[in-house]
Amino acid sequence: MVPRVHYIDFCSRLPRITAQAACSFFVAAVKTIANTCKKEYNIDKYAIPAGEEQGLMNFIEDIKEKKVEYIELIYDLIFVYVIGRNNKLLQHFENGFVRPEAFAIYIVFTLAVIQIWSFSMYYINIYGKKSIREHIFFFINMFLLYFVGEGARADWYAFHTQIHVAWALILANIGVQYVIELTGHDETSLSRKRIRRMAGILFAEAAIVAAAIFECNALQTSWLSLAAIILGMAAVVLFGQKGSHDFVDFPHLSERAMLYVVFTFGEMIIYVASYFEGSFSIRGTYFALMAFLIVVGLFLSYGVFYDRIIDREKKTNGLRYMFLHIFIIFALNNITNSLKFMQVEAIELVPKMLFLLISFLLYFGFLFALGNGHAKKICSGYGGLWLRVTLLSTVFAAVMFLLRENMLLNIAVSVGYVFLIFAGIYSYGMRTSHAENMVQTPEENTEEKEV
Repeated sequence: MVPRVHYIDFCSRLPRITAQAACSFFVAAVKTIANTCKKEYNIDKYAIPAGEEQGLMNFIEDIKEKKVEYIELIYDLIFVYVIGRNNKLLQHFENGFVRPEAFAIYIVFTLAVIQIWSFSMYYINIYGKKSIREHIFFFINMFLLYFVGEGARADWYAFHTQIHVAWALILANIGVQYVIELTGHDETSLSRKRIRRMAGILFAEAAIVAAAIFECNALQTSWLSLAAIILGMAAVVLFGQKGSHDFVDFPHLSERAMLYVVFTFGEMIIYVASYFEGSFSIRGTYFALMAFLIVVGLFLSYGVFYDRIIDREKKTNGLRYMFLHIFIIFALNNITNSLKFMQVEAIELVPKMLFLLISFLLYFGFLFALGNGHAKKICSGYGGLWLRVTLLSTVFAAVMFLLRENMLLNIAVSVGYVFLIFAGIYSYGMRTSHAENMVQTPEENTEEKEV
């Protein structure tokens, strides 16, 4: 043991300036590392609610944010193809509009396909590990979706068995992935409850879809197909309320939803190209310009809403977000078909107007619903924005009805409506960004002073 006198003697010989510099460097380094870790790993995102441990589990299991993989984008393309096939159901007209039977099947099949996509992406977001098993899971579902797409035709009853078998197998395949995942969690894991719930929803919906085969054969109806979709949606909403602390990687989930919306806009752009077919005419160019402006306005509205209003770092289970996107994508697909109907003389003016009007209201209604629960905390006055959009939509509906016999003015009013809403979203988003900057600037200055 070193004698105390020698120890004091040794310390006294240390240059005081060196000791002070070393201490200052150490304190600064610790603060810098702490701030970096807080920003890099977003520790606040994984805060543990009272009585919950899921936040800590997510922090341990998901330190690094999940990135969108190329195979996920390839997977999206098969859904774009199938929905494009479903749109052909709307090419069969009767009494001035689409045949009621074809229109009903279009609604059921389109919602079913988008729901399958949302189930798949939700699983990948939580448990995706880029394994060989997941790649096989993707490719099996992609192959089965071809059977669903092939059956989307006017004589769909002749193909209903292959459609429903493929549909049920896809749901069961996703359910099996959850069951396999269950084996990797012990009885004390909080994830087991979520896995059991999702697997139960998928297998129950698959069973109803399989039962719809017998209903189609016996009664020539497909009510069970619709019931399966409603059951899946209702169960997801109920599950989302109960599992409010079952957090997901929301940055990845919101990005995946955004990318699929972008693919849907791509389909819309392809449809707008049909306005340029044939010889040049002033009327044709006018409608082409109006249709293009509608696409631009809708796209910008979603883009600004996603960038400036949605809190992509939010702690959420993501179920409600995905549920709302089912109808956003469905509404966009309807708008695509509405623009196509503008050129179809077999469809009367009033049905054209109503279909376009309802599609607009669906799109903006569910888009603004995203803000309820997913907007940044710093957003204020969101209720006022809702009220202004509601009043504007009411006026828009009234004007569209008054101009129902004049499509030249009707489509111009639609362009004005879309850009007025975009202006409201942009203005609100800019105020939100400004408020964020005002909050962040003092914090950054304080950190710099401390360092």
